[in-house]
Amino acid sequence: MSRPPRPLTRQEHGFMSQLTGPALLSDPLRTKGTAFTETERAEHGLRGLLPYSVTSLDEQVRRSWGQIRRQADDLQRYVYLRALQDRNEALFYAVLAHDVPTALPLVYTPTVAEGCKRFSELWQRPRGLYLSWPHREHLAEMLRNRPHHDVDVIVVTDGQRILGIGDQGVGGMGIPVGKLSLYTLIGGIDPARTLPILLDVGTDNADLLDDPFYLGWRHRRIDDDDYFAFVDAFVEAVRAELPEVLLQWEDFATPHAAPILERYRDQLLTFNDDIQGTAAVALGALRGATKVAGVPLKEQQVVMVGAGSAGIGVMDMVRQEMVDEGLSDSEARARCWVLDVHGLLTTDRDDLADDQRAFAHDRADVESWDLQGTLQLADVVENLQVGVLLGLSTAQGAFTEDIVRAMAAKVDRPIIFPLSNPTANAEARPADLDTWTDGKVLVATGSPFPPLHRDGVDVPVAQCNNVYVFPAVGLAVTAARASRVTNAMMRAAARALGDASPALADAKAPLLPAWADVRDVADDIALAVARQAVADGVAPDATDEELHTAIRDTRWSPGY
Repeated sequence: MSRPPRPLTRQEHGFMSQLTGPALLSDPLRTKGTAFTETERAEHGLRGLLPYSVTSLDEQVRRSWGQIRRQADDLQRYVYLRALQDRNEALFYAVLAHDVPTALPLVYTPTVAEGCKRFSELWQRPRGLYLSWPHREHLAEMLRNRPHHDVDVIVVTDGQRILGIGDQGVGGMGIPVGKLSLYTLIGGIDPARTLPILLDVGTDNADLLDDPFYLGWRHRRIDDDDYFAFVDAFVEAVRAELPEVLLQWEDFATPHAAPILERYRDQLLTFNDDIQGTAAVALGALRGATKVAGVPLKEQQVVMVGAGSAGIGVMDMVRQEMVDEGLSDSEARARCWVLDVHGLLTTDRDDLADDQRAFAHDRADVESWDLQGTLQLADVVENLQVGVLLGLSTAQGAFTEDIVRAMAAKVDRPIIFPLSNPTANAEARPADLDTWTDGKVLVATGSPFPPLHRDGVDVPVAQCNNVYVFPAVGLAVTAARASRVTNAMMRAAARALGDASPALADAKAPLLPAWADVRDVADDIALAVARQAVADGVAPDATDEELHTAIRDTRWSPGY
């Protein structure tokens, strides 16, 4: 498969740059800091600007980790790492790659949540683009002001539904910055070809509006008519400036997330990580769990607590997987049960969005149940043989001991995924689930939790972090030159992730690969996604060997 010419990578062009002296030292993509050799210092006007000693990248990594460990808490470690990224990108990624399991929660969940809350307070220097409603007439100009001309991946948010902590306004920029760090660390996307974007359309967070340090547009959020017009103008500007870029939508509120995805998914290379990425990771973990449980997904009764865009996205992918396993669409929907804060979604409710109504059950489906009042989770578990219980509700403790014990009494290996994050919002703690099910539970979470202690052995808890999928998707579409992200491509990612489940070889092992292995797993997922893109006709024809070569050639690695 032939590929169009690409700009030289850092490793390829070395330091063929006009930058010298302090300007070179201050360029995060070109600096080597104390690793500049004596010859390079002479050639680039650096003599006297650095201490005498020349250090290797490995020595810099060890020094950086020493500084990380000396920070007072994880928030300070997050701040240190962000400052390091602004100072020296190659060193930043080498530091992360040195200890991926420790680094991930520092640069993304759960620590990034506090970073977003305190974004204005912790401000150091700009990264990415801030596209504000008052400047809406200048969207094309602002996009042309991007730091680097060639971009492979954009992550954009409007800051309204950040993780489980709500409206953070301009502070939501912490999410695209963090996500793109993982695109590079895990998926090998060149950091010079990534672009975080914040759509600043105001905030309804009263604390932020009253905060004298708040850096965003100090105004209530605009109404939906203006909002969708602004998003439309943004997309048109992106299509004009960067027609082949992958545009990932991140942390948009439920009323906006699904309509935006549906509006643009057939117009450009785009996906919504909260809807599709979360679904792919959850399905990947489910594939491993159902194989360990010995009951195929198509034979399970699956319950989701949480009817937002992420919860509905997961259930829609579960439904499609059941269809792929042989059920009709109606048979698959009959096995999918969704609850929101008001209870079970039923067709007689008049408060459901279209995507929610697709999973609403007719009252006739539950007329034989012994009910008192509204249909709550306890009623569903009491009246069905629920094998899979999923949570994306942000309702701490929603999976109570009584509910879990009732579920475990009916199935041999209950599959329970409390997926809400941050950690404080989880529907249950894995240790409690393990106790309430006498060690039978197959568990995955949305945030990191301590290992389970079983039979004198610590067993890591699988975390359904989207980092398993979205970096691999970015690598795949960039390498394969895909023009769209299809549903089948996301399911291909889920299947490849499920096939990598350690639990398939050892039923006592976690449902998802170890963080230390996530970069290697990403290559396998990327190949599966790229192969599906070719099969779906949204990427040029290519053999597996050609796709594998393209993936290898696309992958960027930190080095000098």
